[in-house]
Amino acid sequence: MTQVIVLNGGSSSGKSSIARALQDVLPGLWLTFGTDVLAEALPGRGEDPRSGLVLEPDGTVTVRPEFRAVEEIWYQGLAVMASRGAFLILDEVFLAGGAGQQRLRGLLGDLDVRWAGVHCDPLVAASREAARPDRVRGMAMAQTLAVHAGVRYDVEVDTTECSAIACARRIAEACRGARRRRSPAPG
Repeated sequence: MTQVIVLNGGSSSGKSSIARALQDVLPGLWLTFGTDVLAEALPGRGEDPRSGLVLEPDGTVTVRPEFRAVEEIWYQGLAVMASRGAFLILDEVFLAGGAGQQRLRGLLGDLDVRWAGVHCDPLVAASREAARPDRVRGMAMAQTLAVHAGVRYDVEVDTTECSAIACARRIAEACRGARRRRSPAPG
């Protein structure tokens, strides 16, 4: 049974809206956490040099070892929560593409994880970003393709013209389908 759903996509691709919609369509109690929650917990909400995150004026994000160390602890804590029975939806941005997925996969260990790619047309994501005062302009365009490079998914959705609830239903179905495939055949 799926314990963790990881949503990966660029800034303003619609991951947070899908995460909330998943809470509505999945049975049981699902908690949603993500990279924005971690950034909010950092000194200066990630804008302090101690955080290890550097938000460049062009929208690129530089990640330093200080952030990676805290991020690893964060993921380990989430893995403990899931191993003790919590169901988690992680709203992520794999700035390093496939290497980011591998790092998270290693930290989540033997948990049953579904990987969902959240895509969005770069111009649509940039338009959403412009409407959000908490975003550095250029992040959406910089991340749209890069976060998916080398990442392997169980399901992919595109929010360009598809609603968050429709995307959530597709991801939920992929989770149910995985459960059916793992069930032993009656014998």
